[in-house]
Amino acid sequence: MIAIFGHLFDPLTLLAMLAGIALVALFQNGAGSMGRAISALRPLFTADPTRDRDAARAAMLKIDQVAQLRGLACTDRVKTASPFLTDAARKLANCDRTDMFELWAVQTLTDRALRHGAVHKVWLSIADAAPALGMAGTIIGLVGMFAAMDDPAALGPSMALALLTTFYGVVIANIIAAPIAARLADLSERELAWQREAADRMLAIARRENAPLRRASIREVA
Repeated sequence: MIAIFGHLFDPLTLLAMLAGIALVALFQNGAGSMGRAISALRPLFTADPTRDRDAARAAMLKIDQVAQLRGLACTDRVKTASPFLTDAARKLANCDRTDMFELWAVQTLTDRALRHGAVHKVWLSIADAAPALGMAGTIIGLVGMFAAMDDPAALGPSMALALLTTFYGVVIANIIAAPIAARLADLSERELAWQREAADRMLAIARRENAPLRRASIREVA
């Protein structure tokens, strides 16, 4: 069994496959998206949208309380571990108009969704390119076999190349790239969901606090 697995590992063939797949993904998506796709491997294992959602809801309660007691200008004093919530609270405190905060929230979440989509597309490109390059390697191996029919000793390496490239293509596409793409899509959907929820909650707070009667009552308390 160990010997069989040893035959499945050919460093040069695997390196050639990875290089070809990387080039195809680079041409299709660009260097920026490729870099973000590699960087996304870290949150792939560490991200926890459920934990982030619960923390965001707790922070929103504090922001709501601060807004009611001291007004919107003090909402940025609430400390959060989320960069998005920190930016949103700062924007909420500094925005004079509710529609400006709403515009910022829509643009920020749209840009974030586009970045997530670009990363997802990179891994889908890798999943698509791997079997195609594996098939190309198989064809090259078969051509080598037919070209060396008079030399039985040369048939083995060509047949190994034909089979290994197909094997590597299947493994890279279905065991690595496709599961990563699915996991990243799920994380993106859940992250954007709680961020939209937080933005909607802040927008509701801004509309409430910017009401004329509400502003007058805050000035009286102050």
